[in-house]
Amino acid sequence: MKTKILSTAVLASLLACGASLQASTFQQTADVPAFSQNQFETVAFGDSAEAGMMHRAYRILATGDHDYKGHRVAAMHQIEAAAKLLGLDLSGDLKDRQPQVLSDDKLREAKGLLQNVLGAAEVKGQPRISKHINRAIDEIGAALSIH
Repeated sequence: MKTKILSTAVLASLLACGASLQASTFQQTADVPAFSQNQFETVAFGDSAEAGMMHRAYRILATGDHDYKGHRVAAMHQIEAAAKLLGLDLSGDLKDRQPQVLSDDKLREAKGLLQNVLGAAEVKGQPRISKHINRAIDEIGAALSIH
């Protein structure tokens, strides 16, 4: 008998919580403008280690040698696009250019950083970020194939 009363009480509590949750969800969606599929929250990356890796990879590419037939710059544009979606600021003084040999090593380092970011973007369900990071990695690969 106690079990039946207890289960009825638990069921009633769960139903009350569900109704309360549904009401609060409705109120929240009524007060907050609807987001389209093209908008992402910046919370997942904005202040994270991945944001730092993206920033470092961008700076590495920006200070690299120019002799990559546009692939280094194309990779930078993809990182800029991902950063814009995340609300990250990549600006700064990027005047420290390097010779080709050192630049190649730095591009490999940037590629490794971006591969870490890519893994995090996929885990965090950020397909638009993943798309740009994948393209940046592809461009770095193409740049490194040029000698």
